Amino acid sequence: MAKPKVFVTRVILDQGMNLIAGFCDAQVWPAELPPGRELIVERARGAEGLLCLLTDTIDGEIMDAIGPQLKVISNHAVGFDNIAVADATARGIPVGNTPGILTDATADMAFALLMATGRQVVAGDRTVRSGGWKTWSPSFMLGADFTGATLGLVGFGRIGRAVARRATGFGMHILYYDPQPAGSEPGVAAEPADLDALLRAADFVSIHAPLNEETRHLVDAEFLAKMKPTAILVNTARGPIVDQKALYEALKSRRIFAAGLDVTDPEPLPMDSPLLELDNLVVCPHIASASWATRARMSLMAAENLIAGLKGERLPNCVNPEVYAAMP
Repeated sequence: MAKPKVFVTRVILDQGMNLIAGFCDAQVWPAELPPGRELIVERARGAEGLLCLLTDTIDGEIMDAIGPQLKVISNHAVGFDNIAVADATARGIPVGNTPGILTDATADMAFALLMATGRQVVAGDRTVRSGGWKTWSPSFMLGADFTGATLGLVGFGRIGRAVARRATGFGMHILYYDPQPAGSEPGVAAEPADLDALLRAADFVSIHAPLNEETRHLVDAEFLAKMKPTAILVNTARGPIVDQKALYEALKSRRIFAAGLDVTDPEPLPMDSPLLELDNLVVCPHIASASWATRARMSLMAAENLIAGLKGERLPNCVNPEVYAAMP
């Protein structure tokens, strides 16, 4: 029996790739950069399955171009705003993602950015390498304290709660804002607050909200104006949640002390972006989930979703389960 044809838009880790290769006739895009719309259609046309990344935009037009035999789309990511899920549902195509496994790795990264910006770790490294370290001084490169400081979490889902657990170990006071909180976190004394109160009280603000029409450019000039001038902003969620022009102005004018970004808009951040001129900003290339164990498990989960869809089985992690409403 012929193996089902699939297209994988980038090389993933062996744990998932070996599983796919054993079950599928897989064509894999080998380059570092994404294939783009035309190449996705060209390579995936006639495929029964598509495994894509968050850098690939998959809409109804692409689904139709691939063909009516397309049975499943598996996203190698927790978020799925790169996929037109409603279009997939209308065509009876289940869409899979990789939830849950990124929680601790992303929370670690958020806290790493809080520490790096608060204590000027990256700026200190640059100072040493550029010859700017001349002597010890009582007022040289002062930064924020963590013990007793207030951490404001915008979003209190899995990742927000994981960051709260880490902050508890530092003796921080924790506030959170979430219109639909997932519930309290055992052992964590986190207090709900409205957004304005959180911004005015917080020494650190960490973003853990999903990207949607309500959160796009949530962090705008008004948001930033409510923060303390000594406060620090960190975003490990999605780039478009932050209005980067407003952030640039707030950092340039020292309206806030510093910021740390693992996500930007667009990605990658253009080299001529004015943000890169700032000495009070740390930017990472979307690596919050980039731990060995996390990425290996992501690849395996994405492969399992893909193969389940090809078999006509329910996806282990499906973002549009309504496609199964007509199934027995």
